[in-house]
Amino acid sequence: MARGSAAQPEDLPKRPQRRVVPFFYAVSKACFAGLDDPFGALDRAQINWVLWAPFALGLGIGFYFALPVDPSGPLLWGLGAAGIGALLLWLRGPGYTHLPAVFLLFVALGLLLANHQAHSVAAPVLSSRYYGPVEGRIIRIDRSSRDVLRLTLDQARLLGKPANATPVKLRIALHGPLPRNPLEPGQRVMTTAHLSPPNGPTEPGAWDFRRNAWFAQLGALGYTRSPVLLIAPPKPDDWGLAAHRWRMALSSAMQARIAGQAGAVSAALMTGDRSGITEATNDMMRASNLYHMVSISGLHMGMLAGFVFAAIRHGLALWGWGALRLPTKKIAAAVALVAATLYLWISGADIATQRSWIMIAIMLTAVLLDRRALSLQTVALAALVLLALWPDSLLGPGFQMSFAATTALILIAKPWPRLQNHIPQLLRPVALLVLTSAVAGLVTAPIAAAHFGRMAHYGILANLLAVPVMGLVVMPAGVLAACLAPFGLAGPALWAMGKGTDWVLWVADWVAGLGGAQTALVAPPGWVLPVLALAAAGLVLGRGILRLLSLGALVVATLGWSLTPRPMLLIAQEGALVGLMTPAGRALSKASPSYTAERWLEADGDTATPEQAAERAGFTGPKGQRQAIWQGRPLVHLSGKGALDALPMACQNAALVVLAAPAPKGFQGDCTVLDTRSLARSGALAFDALGRSHSVAQLAGHRLWTDPPK
Repeated sequence: MARGSAAQPEDLPKRPQRRVVPFFYAVSKACFAGLDDPFGALDRAQINWVLWAPFALGLGIGFYFALPVDPSGPLLWGLGAAGIGALLLWLRGPGYTHLPAVFLLFVALGLLLANHQAHSVAAPVLSSRYYGPVEGRIIRIDRSSRDVLRLTLDQARLLGKPANATPVKLRIALHGPLPRNPLEPGQRVMTTAHLSPPNGPTEPGAWDFRRNAWFAQLGALGYTRSPVLLIAPPKPDDWGLAAHRWRMALSSAMQARIAGQAGAVSAALMTGDRSGITEATNDMMRASNLYHMVSISGLHMGMLAGFVFAAIRHGLALWGWGALRLPTKKIAAAVALVAATLYLWISGADIATQRSWIMIAIMLTAVLLDRRALSLQTVALAALVLLALWPDSLLGPGFQMSFAATTALILIAKPWPRLQNHIPQLLRPVALLVLTSAVAGLVTAPIAAAHFGRMAHYGILANLLAVPVMGLVVMPAGVLAACLAPFGLAGPALWAMGKGTDWVLWVADWVAGLGGAQTALVAPPGWVLPVLALAAAGLVLGRGILRLLSLGALVVATLGWSLTPRPMLLIAQEGALVGLMTPAGRALSKASPSYTAERWLEADGDTATPEQAAERAGFTGPKGQRQAIWQGRPLVHLSGKGALDALPMACQNAALVVLAAPAPKGFQGDCTVLDTRSLARSGALAFDALGRSHSVAQLAGHRLWTDPPK
């Protein structure tokens, strides 16, 4: 081109043209990726079977607990055959069949494992109320939600009950005087107690305590106002409870050295004995979202194992010869695994602690095998082990929250190295703590709200102030105290542990006292939490259209939670309480606090006490003869000694009468009577705004724990 001549358009360097793609087209292309070659997509997905296996296993377990009746023999044999066929297809079939085969195999295995566990723990359940002498061996001492000591007994004897009809375990709350000598596991005691079978749900669709009691082999519950008499001390050869007695002695020694609730919480952290923690402290920790610190969980097990791992590895690094010749990382992992195992033994090895130990053991074993300690595969393997050993743990908040938090933290670990480059080095530890607290709190908040009806708003702040002290002071001091105790030098370490625990309790008290520290939420329908779990699994593990469907399921579950109305009328089992929804909230027919009243108000998202709810406009009349208007007809709740005498007068004008007593045989009148006999068959009742009723018996079905063998 000649100098000075004008450049022609075809002579200029061509700039790349930016292609504008509609957003919906990009989303649909990503979501439907792989549909043009579905078998190839399945073939490529086979590498992820480890991640899908616990999801499928949990789905099978969930199917088992959702069944209205216990699975029959032909169904179980069919599932077994399907599982064997799926296994053969996985091993010898083409690649595109591997993932579906694994999914089918573990779904069938989950249902079979849950069924096996339910039958393997079968034990007698008390068939009716009992009042009389009770004798048994103490195997557990804890505290109820009303700050009352409780004893769990085995090897029990009940007057007039044969051995094959006596529960394997029973639990008694001590409302009477305590014995002068301290109670400890292994002692054989006797008292006079009121016992009853485990109660069903407080309303249709609510948490079923009978199911938990069935898997714990807890066949009777009750209380005593009589003295507890010591019959025999622990047997010297009773090694099964020796660790428990030593643990309780260690707890008492710690509480003697660390005063107040700090000592009770410190003892709970090291020994698992929570009998010294008051309900006020528990409420304070819940309101501040620090309740996970008062029970041994993955956090404490991880802190202890992490401290031991770091101490051993850095200690060996100071030994020049050994640091160059020995596998210090593996040695540290092995010692940390031993320490975690000792911690498991000392703390009583309950289900939650065993779950935490399994997760830590798998991670430390990964270090020994030169694998990544923190990965989705590691978490999936831990979930498989736990669900295989205790299928019923799937339904508990501990399992759900721990795995949700762990999975979320692993997912953010990948982008963190890139993100931290934009943060000043001095602020990185604080930023990491804020990020992990926010993410863990975000993913566990729906689970906690669904189970406990509360959402803490300042949990990030509380954890930001408390978790570092727990990890850097409390748990290391507890380890040092355990190491120094045999030499009588544990005093300074226990002092430091007490000061650290005091700080945690102060943070909990301060945060709980802030305005709007927590919000009460309405309990979701039973299907919401499983759908949320399925949606989360699909978002993490799925690809393409599965992620879009998972996002839709997330929206559906959220809308279902927020839009499902609460029952307008609730009637407790045996007619003990009636709750009527009013514009001011649920009005109760009785002012005395009870477990049922508290659960109803909690499910309503109502922060009122039972006494306050009973004062609301709705019920009128004297005590024992409360009256209201429901669907244009009289609603009468009769209770107490004069209930039967008041029945003829109440049974008028097509009234709905709730009678906390058995109605006389052949009684007739212009009313519908719900007495203790009918309510014993139906369980608690719920009525919607149209007057349609639902019963516990209808929703719970006929299962081992609802219809235990007599």
